[in-house]
Amino acid sequence: MITHEDVATVIHLDLRSGAAALDAAAPLRARVARQLGLAGLPEPDDPLFLVVDTPAGLLDHQRQYELLTTYRAVGEVRMLVLLVGSAPGSYAGEDETFQPDRRLDRPSILRSSGIALLWAGDLRSARTALEQPAPDDPDALAVLVDLLSVPDVFLRVLEDLGSLPEAVGTPGIRLLEQDLPPDVRDRAWRDALRRFAGEDTEPGAELPVAAWSGADLPEPLRGLATGRSGRDQRHREPGGMADSAYGSCARALDQARGTLSELRALTGLLRASHREAFEADLDQAREALGQYRELVTTALHSDGGSGTAPSAAEAAARLSALGLRVPSAEGVGERIGEGLREFAAKLMGQKLALRAVAQRFTGLAGQVEPVPGSALLPKLADHSAQAVARRSGTRGGPLPDFVTGPAATALAAAAGALGALWQWPLALLAVIVPAVFFGVARLGASRLRDEPAAHRSAGPRVGALCGAAAGLVIAYTTHPPLWLSTAGLLVGTALAVETARRLWDAAAAYWAAGQGATALRRALDGLDGLLAEVVREHWAAEERLYCADAARSVAGMLRATAAAADAEAVPAPEQSPAHAGSASGPPAVGDWLDGSSALEGDAFAAPDDEDDGWANAYTRQEERAWDEPSWDAPAGGPDAAAMPADPWEDRTAATPRWLDRETGEGGSELVATLADDLTDAAMVAMNPYWGAVERGQAGTHAVRNTQERVRKLLSSARHHLQHNGVLAPPPFAAAHRTRTSSANLLGTDPHGVAELVGAETERRAVVQLSSPEQGTLLSRDPEAAVWIRFAPQAVRGEVETAWRAGGSPQPQDVLWTSSGRYAGLVRLTPLRMGVVENVRPYQSPRNPAGDWLEYEEKDGDRW
Repeated sequence: MITHEDVATVIHLDLRSGAAALDAAAPLRARVARQLGLAGLPEPDDPLFLVVDTPAGLLDHQRQYELLTTYRAVGEVRMLVLLVGSAPGSYAGEDETFQPDRRLDRPSILRSSGIALLWAGDLRSARTALEQPAPDDPDALAVLVDLLSVPDVFLRVLEDLGSLPEAVGTPGIRLLEQDLPPDVRDRAWRDALRRFAGEDTEPGAELPVAAWSGADLPEPLRGLATGRSGRDQRHREPGGMADSAYGSCARALDQARGTLSELRALTGLLRASHREAFEADLDQAREALGQYRELVTTALHSDGGSGTAPSAAEAAARLSALGLRVPSAEGVGERIGEGLREFAAKLMGQKLALRAVAQRFTGLAGQVEPVPGSALLPKLADHSAQAVARRSGTRGGPLPDFVTGPAATALAAAAGALGALWQWPLALLAVIVPAVFFGVARLGASRLRDEPAAHRSAGPRVGALCGAAAGLVIAYTTHPPLWLSTAGLLVGTALAVETARRLWDAAAAYWAAGQGATALRRALDGLDGLLAEVVREHWAAEERLYCADAARSVAGMLRATAAAADAEAVPAPEQSPAHAGSASGPPAVGDWLDGSSALEGDAFAAPDDEDDGWANAYTRQEERAWDEPSWDAPAGGPDAAAMPADPWEDRTAATPRWLDRETGEGGSELVATLADDLTDAAMVAMNPYWGAVERGQAGTHAVRNTQERVRKLLSSARHHLQHNGVLAPPPFAAAHRTRTSSANLLGTDPHGVAELVGAETERRAVVQLSSPEQGTLLSRDPEAAVWIRFAPQAVRGEVETAWRAGGSPQPQDVLWTSSGRYAGLVRLTPLRMGVVENVRPYQSPRNPAGDWLEYEEKDGDRW
């Protein structure tokens, strides 16, 4: 952002009326301070004074000029005196070179360096011969003063006048102004405000989880947001209370798992001790799980039941007593303010509206805010003894497929058939295979206490019987040899035993699932995860809580600004005339942007003084300048009609002949550019807040100050658009932003600017602002005139492109102004030798002796 120290200020004074009030140092300084104060600017180091006066006033206002030349300032005081009207008549002697009305009497005090006179004898604003405006026509004077108030133009005119004889010249001028009509400008401003504010959605709307991955956050916030979810840190101290309780339960479950493996073997079918050992291991695991559950409950109450996160030291002490370790959070919260600023810049750089950004800051606050342990207590119910018992009694599915499926039945039938390939009396051996299946079913039911999987699956037994019957039929039919029958019996028996083993393994596993081994393991893992979550919630609790509060305050500030922008975007149904004394009449009722703003208070209120009602101040910066809001507005005084305080007022009426106004209907990027300007204003206004966050002072006072800064900068954006148009970037525009072309902003063609600025420097190219009497006083040497070509810096690229496309030579001395809406040509013509007569202090035709009168003492020297 451009600071006030980088800005040069043009201060306006109109001595044509009310000059008597400025006959001392104090009133003059008060007038200057009032202008600067209303614009929110400090005292400039190098003040630039633009003084409007008449040729006769040069002698009448010698005291005021003395005070101005001795104005106290750190640097150099520079002054450009704009004289309007012809010189007064004089009773010359016989030796006078020029006749009356042909001499410009200048006080010698105005011969100092840094002072120049620009004499416009007649502003020549009439477009037709039927019009008879005054030589100092207020509308034409308003445009001329508006142009000279652009600091770049002011300094260039002052410099070039200094190169002329006596530092006095007369202007010839031709201007082109490109801007938007008031209704288009007002509509674009309202649309930009609405886009800037965004839609008023529900404040509690949830954002997708994917939007909050750690990679999307700046580095200073990433640690706060993702550090608590990392599982690479051990939360149990080795050998501590928590680790011992967890280890006891885990070892009991591991022992039960080993016992279950033995139970599922054939030995487990034959011996009842394996089942008893498995049940004992589970009872031990339940007891250890209950102890671990009590420890987790104690950890969840580590906040003392207050519902808020305790201090880092207190939390670490309480959890350490339970054998838990909170990782160090050293350095995690050192750059919270920087992280919030980067996050805001990233979101606003994505052209998100204020309310959308506020919603994301609210989501960030919820993500990083520590959750007190008491808030996690409901999760403990999922791992209570009752919940484990309920899950233990539910096997969670049908019998195993191998038990009920066709595979076991087919294998049993095949085994029965192979074992029954005998003839009588050896055919009695055919019952061996079926006996194996019936025996396994009986033993399984006994070992597993009437387990359905052990005896309700009759398929293998039926299959063995059917297979045996089929084998006997085959044997009686084919008469197999004895060795073949023996081999069949051996193979069938082995197949029966393996099938029975697999049936038993599936039945034992199904039974064990109903005993709660899986439920106990799940409960242990859940309790340990809950304990780890408690530890993570206590990690960097103070830093995360502070970050969450700061993020919420930013969200609230953004929502308040969005509400103010919405209020600003609602046009008033009717505006009262703001400038009752304007010569061009009251402003149009529909010109809404010129009315009062919901974003501003009294900073830009119309002053009550009468003397500088027409004055406006403009500012300049070395690289890229900007125009401040209007410092003074007419209050109905005698000079209030000198020029409209608002350059937008009645833009089509009484346009001088040397000014062409080209208005567009707005380009495709007009609203987007204005919305981006508002976004830049909000970012600049919030800069001090991030520093307050870093210093730990992001309280209500800092938020309130930031809200006020945002409102003032948005108001400044409004006045910048009102006085400078949309082409010139505002003072707070981001340096990396490239402003789009005038065609995309205004909908105008840059070729008109290129043609005017690149025109040949001939006398007919401009309108000479001189009266017929003054015309004979001008130098006739065409080489003595100085030409100034100028155009806004914002259209430089387009103008140069137009020159290259048209094959026109590019002038090398073009002044690219950093503010203002005008482009054109100015010719400064010197006066003939002897026209300017320097008068010693306070000497005039009415006081030829040069008496000091009442100004004998020089008040200006007292500063």
